Amino acid sequence: MDSIQIALLAFVQGLTEFLPISSSGHLILTPLLFGYELQDLSFDVAVHLGTLAAVLLYFRRDLVAMGTAMLAGARGGAGPEQRKDARLGWMVIIATLPVLVLGLPLKQVLEVLRSDDTLIALVIAGTTIGFGLLLWYADVRGSRRLDEYAINWVAALFIGLFQAIAIIPGTSRSGITMTAGLFIGLTRHAASRFSFLLAIPTILLAGAVATKDLLQATGAIDWTALVMGALLSFIVAYLTIHFFLAFIERVSMLPFVLYRLLLGGVILWLVLM
Repeated sequence: MDSIQIALLAFVQGLTEFLPISSSGHLILTPLLFGYELQDLSFDVAVHLGTLAAVLLYFRRDLVAMGTAMLAGARGGAGPEQRKDARLGWMVIIATLPVLVLGLPLKQVLEVLRSDDTLIALVIAGTTIGFGLLLWYADVRGSRRLDEYAINWVAALFIGLFQAIAIIPGTSRSGITMTAGLFIGLTRHAASRFSFLLAIPTILLAGAVATKDLLQATGAIDWTALVMGALLSFIVAYLTIHFFLAFIERVSMLPFVLYRLLLGGVILWLVLM
C-alpha cells in the first residue's frame, strides 16, 4: 500500500464509522473506485482499532461512570444518579447480545458477497438507498423526546437486532442503530450517543474475530501502513464524533439520507451502465 492509499482508506474509515453512511461499504467501494486491490484484513483491523480508541477516549468519563455505577449497584450501594449510569451500561451490554448470536452466520454471508465485485456493489447500492430511506422515515416519524437513560431491555434488544443487520455492507452500523433509536422515541442526540457507546463492545468483538482470522493467515505484514492507518483513523474519528454530536439536533438526518440516495444511485449507474 502506498501512502496515498493508506491515508485515503484511514480517512474514509475514521469519517464513516460514526456517521450514518456505512464504513464497511465505503472501505469496499473506495478501492474499487480508485483501482486499488482490496486492502488486507490486517489494515481493516488497524483502522477499526483507531476508531475504537477514538470512541473510548471521547466517552472516557461516561465509561468510568457506568463501570463505577455497575460495581456499586452489584454491592447494593448505588445512589439515584449511579443507578441511571448503571442501567445505561447494562442496556449497552444487552444491545450487544444479538451480534453475538447472529454475527457469525451473517459474517459468512458477507464473505460470499465480497467474492463478487458486481454483487457486492449492487448489495451496497441497495442497502445504502433502502436503509437511508428508513433512517429518514424514523427521523420524521419518531417523537424525539426521550434520552438514552430511558432505554429499557426491550428497546435495547430492538436496537441490538437492528445493529446485527449492519454486518451487510452499505447498511451502516451507526445509521441502523440511530434509526432504531429514533423509532423508539429517542432524540437525535440520544440515539447518536447510544449508538456510539454501543460501538465499543461491537468493534471489540469484530476486532477480536478479525484478529483471530489474521493470526491464522500467512504473509508479510506492513507495520508502517497499520500504524499510519490506525493513527489517522483515530484522529478523524474523534473529530467526527465531536462535531456530529454538536450539530445533529440542528441539522437532522436529512443530509446523510440525501448523500446515501446519491451514493446508491451513482453505484447503480456505474455497475449497470
